[in-house]
Amino acid sequence: MNLEDKRLYLIEYLKNENRIYDDLEIPEDEEEKKALLRAMLNVRIATEASDDFLKIQDEYLTETIEEKGITDALSLKEMLPQIYLWQGDITTLKVDVIVNAANSGMTGCYMPNHACIDNCIHTFSGVQLRLDCAKIMEKQGHEEPTGKAKITSAYNLPSKYIIHTVGPIIKGEPSLEEERLLASSYLSSLELAASSGVESIAFPCISTGVFHFPNERAAEIAIETVMRFLKENESHMKVYFNVFTNEDYEIYRQKLEVLK
Repeated sequence: MNLEDKRLYLIEYLKNENRIYDDLEIPEDEEEKKALLRAMLNVRIATEASDDFLKIQDEYLTETIEEKGITDALSLKEMLPQIYLWQGDITTLKVDVIVNAANSGMTGCYMPNHACIDNCIHTFSGVQLRLDCAKIMEKQGHEEPTGKAKITSAYNLPSKYIIHTVGPIIKGEPSLEEERLLASSYLSSLELAASSGVESIAFPCISTGVFHFPNERAAEIAIETVMRFLKENESHMKVYFNVFTNEDYEIYRQKLEVLK
């Protein structure tokens, strides 16, 4: 099976799994097929899949991520001792653990082809991740509180684990409590990573974007919290600040340069 054959197999499986797709016509165009498969994966509920599906899905996702290009965190240059800055797609970063900016439901973004990090991570890790998260939430019995974190396998991503944390959603200027909750998201993730024995962790810009936390203040809180944790715990963990936009890259670069 080549990549196109695997894509078609996965679409057909998902189509046969749900009657809502009875009248669905599979497009001929390759990019449209990619978008269709991603959308179908995004809206699929947390449920078991056949061994054959998982095998083909895992092969497909592994090949797709390799095509995008994997960056080994060990190849990156320190900005400060144990602290790195990298601009790129976090689903292609080879590091012990990546952090997902999750929502309180913790089972991923269900919006078809949405560009948020939660959607990207669930898409490229595989359907196993949503099922794992659903089981964690069922056992917990309530939504994940803001500022807390959970850890799962990363499945098909280059990282080993994913830490899922819920940052605050704000309107206007953040309150002191909302700033505390954002710091708690970073601190909870660091503590969970340390207790899990990982040696490197990559953070996205938690709570910015659709959660509306001001980018500059969010960066200050992220850097302050990480540096305090490393110092107070005498930790040797390597921390990677992952940014996607040029704006966030410049914010972090300037703030880290000042600390040199």
